[in-house]
Amino acid sequence: MNVDLHEHTCTGRFLFQITSRAESTRLSAHFEEVGRAHAEPRSAPNIPNPHGYKPRSLYFAPAEMALWGYSADTRYIKCATVSFDVNLLQERLGISVLPGQADIPRLRLNDDRLWTLIKLLADAIDDSDPNAQLYGDSLTAAIAARLFERPQEAKGSGGGLSAIQLKDAMGYLEAKMPARVELATLADLAGLSQSHYSRAFKASTGLAPYQWQLQARVERAKELLVNTNGSLQHVAEATGFADAVHFGRAFRKMTGATPAAWRRDRLA
Repeated sequence: MNVDLHEHTCTGRFLFQITSRAESTRLSAHFEEVGRAHAEPRSAPNIPNPHGYKPRSLYFAPAEMALWGYSADTRYIKCATVSFDVNLLQERLGISVLPGQADIPRLRLNDDRLWTLIKLLADAIDDSDPNAQLYGDSLTAAIAARLFERPQEAKGSGGGLSAIQLKDAMGYLEAKMPARVELATLADLAGLSQSHYSRAFKASTGLAPYQWQLQARVERAKELLVNTNGSLQHVAEATGFADAVHFGRAFRKMTGATPAAWRRDRLA
């Protein structure tokens, strides 16, 4: 999936053709709007969107569908567009898209969970943390499953990983720490699709793969804090955090204490 974040300052009424990545299916979410009217996607310049506005609106457009954006009065708009090749998505994630399902446009779509997943993915675009890879991959799989999978398919795949699959996953994550790890690599180790793997991993551990990786990095940081005299910056670098500030924020969120305070308490 490609994610494009857009911010536009407008002067009132606008009408323009929405450009897209070549031959890509698009899913777009509006995050913020300022103005006396709401922006809307249109299938033609002079054909208003037939669906009424609701907060947290999205639209879904099949590949190569022409779209226009229109508003009677908008001053600012912020949105994100997720674009992808449906066939490649099916192959990579192991999901089944019903024939014709990806060919039906939905110019006003309301799904709070899907909107939230896109917002989280957009917020993670510039995150340099190694954990961002597994996090983004998990969000991608969740978006695809929410958009295309039938409810009974998702419910029917709630089993966990086998003991061997789980051992392989833990061993691989430990060996690669703190480097980035792709969800596709873990899924391949287990012989599962990415969407199935994410659910199975969480069923087995209680955590999503990216959450487990972050927790393991914090646990390794604890060992370094207790067993070495390394500075907080050194511990941060050794466990893959961008800097001591980023490390401190993640550590405190998981433990309730700053790294320095946690170290003092353990060494006192």
